[in-house]
Amino acid sequence: MREKTKKATFNLHTDVLESMDEIMASGMVSSKNALVEQALIKELKELKRQRRKALWQEAVKDPLFMKDIEDIEADFRYADAETARWIDR
Repeated sequence: MREKTKKATFNLHTDVLESMDEIMASGMVSSKNALVEQALIKELKELKRQRRKALWQEAVKDPLFMKDIEDIEADFRYADAETARWIDR
C-alpha cells in the first residue's frame, strides 16, 4: 500500500530548479518529487540530530542530570562487565 501524499507548492531559486532539471535529465532520480522528498528527509534528519546534540550539551551543564548518569553507570557497572564476558566468547 502506498503512503499518503499531499501536494505542496514552494518557490525555489531558478538555479536550484535548473540543477534539478539537469539531474532529472541524467536519470539519477525517478522524479523531481522524489528528489525533493529525499533531500528534505536528509535535511530534517540532520536538523533533528543538531537539536538532540544541543539538548545534550545543555543537559551536561545540569549537575542533577550528571549525577543521575553517574548513578546509572554505577548501577550497571557489574551487569555490563558480566555481559562483556559473554560477548568476548
